[in-house]
Amino acid sequence: MIGVVLVAIASVHPAHAEVAPYQWRLPRGFPVPAVPADNPMSESKVALGQRLFFDTQLSVSGRHSCASCHDPSRAFTDGRATAIGATGQALSHSAMSLWNVAYNVSFGWTRSDVRSLEQQMREPLLNEHPVELGMKGREEEVLTRLTSDASYRASFGAAFPNDRQAVSMENLIKAIAAYERTLIAGNSAFDRYVFAGDHDALSPEAKRGMSLFFSERVGCASCHSGFNFSGAWRDSQGDTGEPTFASNGVSTVPMRVPTLRNLALTAPYMHDGRMSSLDAVLDHYSSRVALSEAERRELKTFLLTLTAEK
Repeated sequence: MIGVVLVAIASVHPAHAEVAPYQWRLPRGFPVPAVPADNPMSESKVALGQRLFFDTQLSVSGRHSCASCHDPSRAFTDGRATAIGATGQALSHSAMSLWNVAYNVSFGWTRSDVRSLEQQMREPLLNEHPVELGMKGREEEVLTRLTSDASYRASFGAAFPNDRQAVSMENLIKAIAAYERTLIAGNSAFDRYVFAGDHDALSPEAKRGMSLFFSERVGCASCHSGFNFSGAWRDSQGDTGEPTFASNGVSTVPMRVPTLRNLALTAPYMHDGRMSSLDAVLDHYSSRVALSEAERRELKTFLLTLTAEK
């Protein structure tokens, strides 16, 4: 099943808090994600991060949260061609899915130098051009509001028991990043076929589509490689290479290759959402690689097996 970890918010006083190590609940075949040394995982930190992820207090409008652009019911996307910030301003790119972001080498569509979720979180929180959540200049106001909430004080204290000032921007960012690392999606039909040895998990048509996907002639896997179908990936053993950027034929600027996992839930497609359906994507790439109608059906059938089942 899709593995969002929902854990209780800690309510003990920080002075008596014991930080429970986080227990990864990974689908079969998935490696343990990389975790920064200065932001170790814990159950209390993940719980705090989850609460903050859905908290509209972090936005200038008071009506938006991280989940406004990364909706769990849409595979942590928003269904828009391009995302909309808290002030109503359109962003230049679509909201990428957060499923399996723990394995990313870099974050965002165009920047290869953003190498951690902690670094990435500063952009939606503090960006001004365009505004996303709009916390820039309001940091102390937000922290004062969180500090005045007894349950938040307890949760920050439990997550960061060694910090004299547990409620801080640095810790807010670390907690959300920790929660995002738990967003692991597996158990798709593809996973059951490859990792569980269930040979009936894929239909004959899907198996032919898989052969096409990985074939040199069609070439999908030249960009969408690895177990996450996003090119280079990183786990607790370290980097497996530089982030994978490629030309998708609709932009003059190479874009980071997104995961194909859960693509049945992440339309519209491409960095600017210009393609409303998977059929439109196949039309685009079929102009580069000649596919028969049967091959198109087979390839589409395979791609749909990459969506995890609840």
